[in-house]
Amino acid sequence: MESRLHELAEARWFLSKIQDEFRGGKISVESTHKLLEKLDFPCHFAHVKHIFKENDRQNQGRISIEEFRAIYRYIVHREEITEIFNTYTENRKILSESSLIEFLTQEQYEMEIDHSESAEIIEKYEPIAEVKNERQMSIEGFARYMFSKECLLFKEKCQTVYQDMNHPLNDYFISSSHNTYLLSDQILGPSDIWGYISALVKGCRSLEIDCWDGAQNEPIVYHGYTFTSKLLFKTVVQAINKYAFVTSDYPVVLSLENHCSPGQQEVMANILQSTLGDFLLSDMLDEFPDSLPSPEALKFKILVKNKKVGTLSKTRERMGTDKRGKVLEWEEEVYEDGDEDSGNEQETWDSFLLRVQAEKEADPSTLSGIAYAKKKTRKLRIAMALSDLVIYTKAEKLRSFQYSRIYQQFNEINSIGESRARKLSKLRVHEFIFHTATFITRVYPKLMRADSSNFNPQEFWNVGCQMVALNFQTPGVPMDLQNGKFLDNGGSGYVLKPDILRDTTLGFNPIEPEKDGHPITLTIRLISGIQLPVSLPSNTPDISVIIEIYGVPNDRGKQQTRVVKNNAFSPKWNETFTFLIQEPELALIRFAVETQQGFLSGSELLGQYTLPVLCMNKGYRRVPLLSKSGANLEPSSLFIYVWYFRE
Repeated sequence: MESRLHELAEARWFLSKIQDEFRGGKISVESTHKLLEKLDFPCHFAHVKHIFKENDRQNQGRISIEEFRAIYRYIVHREEITEIFNTYTENRKILSESSLIEFLTQEQYEMEIDHSESAEIIEKYEPIAEVKNERQMSIEGFARYMFSKECLLFKEKCQTVYQDMNHPLNDYFISSSHNTYLLSDQILGPSDIWGYISALVKGCRSLEIDCWDGAQNEPIVYHGYTFTSKLLFKTVVQAINKYAFVTSDYPVVLSLENHCSPGQQEVMANILQSTLGDFLLSDMLDEFPDSLPSPEALKFKILVKNKKVGTLSKTRERMGTDKRGKVLEWEEEVYEDGDEDSGNEQETWDSFLLRVQAEKEADPSTLSGIAYAKKKTRKLRIAMALSDLVIYTKAEKLRSFQYSRIYQQFNEINSIGESRARKLSKLRVHEFIFHTATFITRVYPKLMRADSSNFNPQEFWNVGCQMVALNFQTPGVPMDLQNGKFLDNGGSGYVLKPDILRDTTLGFNPIEPEKDGHPITLTIRLISGIQLPVSLPSNTPDISVIIEIYGVPNDRGKQQTRVVKNNAFSPKWNETFTFLIQEPELALIRFAVETQQGFLSGSELLGQYTLPVLCMNKGYRRVPLLSKSGANLEPSSLFIYVWYFRE
């Protein structure tokens, strides 16, 4: 009897929601789409159109109320959701509050759930008043809950700034961009303010600005010695001032590639001060005279990274003096025969040592490497007004790790090209990690990447490099990893490095992780796809899903489902994959949905989602999909079951 009453209540509820739409008789596909959204189940129009056609029995382009009900049930009462619902109900009609709590604890690992929280879920998601009043849940309410944000894969905790933000800056991975002003390639592409705006909106905290002398004493921004278009420096700074703290409150570093004459450097200094105002950090913080401040201490501050002469104490002594027209001059040691990553810059001492070491290993009897690395010096000039704006982010060449241990100051940042950084990460891994535990290190793409392609940032995060700078305008796996990593900690652009990269006494080596670490066994059951995006004229592509782990070399893994043919709306896989992850604190997981278009055509990415492994919720979860450019493709998603435990 109770079951029959619930059926009647559901029928009355459904009729009350849709009857007005059918007063004129049948409805069109457009009206069907709108009505589904009114019922809180958004759908891609392409899928609605396909399902509508299958249910339009008379092929009139209009459907009856019963035909609409069939479409609704097909979309909402998904087989995999109904199966879970039936497991926890006695009569397969209604889920009691106690059964809901049982589901949440046993399947969703919500161990601290109580009656007030379960009652809140029922109140929020159950649409049928009679069922809600009895503190129960129908399949309608359960489906709405399972499709809600509360059942997404990404942990709610990780969506907030939950990490300790009082460590020094060098203890964090920092979201960083390369040649931020470019929208496409490095040779002919346009320079645009949108590069800075979009990067800041994505939570980027380190922006690169290439500065050159412009006409009428106006510094300009472009990729020097190329045909990229030009921006006014002041326009760039104005955009940064407006958008710097829209997404994150934490500090922004402006990495100046400064090619300007001292006169235009003074103009730059004036623009920075007058435009940024109180946002600009122009003096040391009293609490941090000889150590790097924390992100918390630098909230709403913009720091200038550039060459600087002298110490911070000397800068403070000059504060308040007239610096107009004053130029600082010094000599810097360089070595002939340029490094492949540094363009017109000269090879540093450490790169030279690497060459000699490689030759000695090949033939210990020779030291011919010395012949092609002659030491020389060059003069550098910087306006005092700009030099004095550089506080905790002084640009300094990396000569060698040994030199840095003895002479490098706490406020000096090293920038290293990807090829040199890769060599160091293989030949000097312990020294590299020791270095990044103390000093901020920035890695940037090599000069040969004229197409603005990117390297895999994971290899440099593995050795603790804080600023791994990518071309944000170029979609692909590297940017998926970048975006996924910095989803963590509330998308603030700062992620605290794990202990293994902050505590040098642990002797961490990403190439050979310790046997007594804390690995996890991760199991993922990929159940189904939900309204997957359709890029083809047909609604029936052949689809598979690839699950990849990115982390230390031993953790790299890739597994793929079988191909489901002719179904983008609700493909079913029910396949289980297991990964053993040695260093989960560094690991990312990427879900990629691809169409299989035949041997000659290859595959096409329909959507992907990347996040840190330890930011995954356990239990039945929905994986939202993003486009190649990072756009949200809701309601397109994957339905999975996640479980992991420490070994």
